[in-house]
Amino acid sequence: MDFRSGNELLKLCKEQGLPISEIMLRREEEELGVKREDAMARMAHSWQIMKRAVRKAIEEPGKSMGGLIGGEASRMNARRLEGHSICGTVTSKAIAYAMGVLEVNASMGLIVAAPTAGSSGIIPGVFTSLQEEFGFSDEQMVKALFHTAAVGYLIMRNATVAGSQGGCQAEVGSSAAMAASAVAELMGGSPEQCLGAASIAITNLMGLVCDPIAGLVEAPCQNRNAVGAANALVCAEIVLSGTRSVVPFDEILEASYRVGLRMPMELRETALGGAAATPTACELCKGILKE
Repeated sequence: MDFRSGNELLKLCKEQGLPISEIMLRREEEELGVKREDAMARMAHSWQIMKRAVRKAIEEPGKSMGGLIGGEASRMNARRLEGHSICGTVTSKAIAYAMGVLEVNASMGLIVAAPTAGSSGIIPGVFTSLQEEFGFSDEQMVKALFHTAAVGYLIMRNATVAGSQGGCQAEVGSSAAMAASAVAELMGGSPEQCLGAASIAITNLMGLVCDPIAGLVEAPCQNRNAVGAANALVCAEIVLSGTRSVVPFDEILEASYRVGLRMPMELRETALGGAAATPTACELCKGILKE
């Protein structure tokens, strides 16, 4: 049940007549020797941590360690509850929740790095929003997390999820791809449509630099998680409409990896370029260092 590429994964899905989530779960059993109930229990634990992080940010907003963010998720959620959202319920929830998880991370709270701390809000934000809106059970969401794991595994095997190596496209882009693919499955999409959604999600954020102000995972990271969450939903919607990704997942993954390696060092998590090198960001950095 092992696979090393998107094409191999799709072949397994076709041969076994199974969705990507089930293929990944069986890989845990057959290739890694993990009992199914143990794998499910561990993933269920991760899912509960994700949901708690979302709720904590909404219900108990507070300042981050660096002081650059804090309370944004609660304000976004209040705007939706007041009927002012321009994004629609699912998307407005997803972006608020994604921003919230970054607040929890930046205030030393407990999160699940999926696949990294800097992109940890996207999957919880999207998944919690979908569960609330469509009534998916926790078991369905846990199965969907195995789907995200399959896509994340392929990205880590064939490219990178590290901002220091591939820029923010490797973090937020990867998480958005993982979420988009899983959402497509949850909403009835085929394995081909799922990886198509992942391909489009990566394409949309290809070239995104990693430029954290003061070197902290706060800004612009929080807003990019909101963008990543929206991107995931958009890409799932695109493929579910019947639109195909022009370039296959494996090819887009290779292309994005090459783009990341060609980025200047200053744009790969050093805080020496991009938004981090603006005059305002530099002044903020001085203030943080004084404190």
